[in-house]
Amino acid sequence: MADTSDFRNGLIIRFKNDPYVIVEFQHVKPGKGGAFVRTTLKNLKSGRNLDNTFRSGESVEIIRVERRKYQFLYKDGDMLVIMDNENYEQLNVEAVLFGGGEDFLKEGETVELVLDDKEKIISAEVPIFVQLKVIETEPGFKGDTATNVMKPATLETGAKINVPLFVNEGELLKVDTRTSSYVERIKN
Repeated sequence: MADTSDFRNGLIIRFKNDPYVIVEFQHVKPGKGGAFVRTTLKNLKSGRNLDNTFRSGESVEIIRVERRKYQFLYKDGDMLVIMDNENYEQLNVEAVLFGGGEDFLKEGETVELVLDDKEKIISAEVPIFVQLKVIETEPGFKGDTATNVMKPATLETGAKINVPLFVNEGELLKVDTRTSSYVERIKN
């Protein structure tokens, strides 16, 4: 068992019988009373953030994890079929583990699974930035240069995001999967 002195950003602990990652922590020593650790934890199953305070020296269970890269093959209903690049074994993973980022996955894209010591999948991560082609959007007109005006666009994976007025169909975009937002146009 570890305690609060072992906390660091990115550490995965078991809290309330769920895996949580420490997003941020701060040791606090007030003038009166005992020291404590103020933390922001992210639930790896639901994706929700939680603020919690631990007493200094309180025991916590650290989960040993392993990160493995897999190749995304296709969607099958609420499941994503991925393949291990080493032994070509295929796995079905629930789409909810990807936290909404699965909408931006193309065939052949690399994803990362976080597995605990019992080989159980704790979470799944898509690349932070992906390059996708715009397949449908309204045309931009010359002179439409108002600041921060956006229009809807459908990407090649079926995902819908807002893009600036100057973006046209057929263009390649860099998209942030964490915020589901446009980053920049990619020149061919």
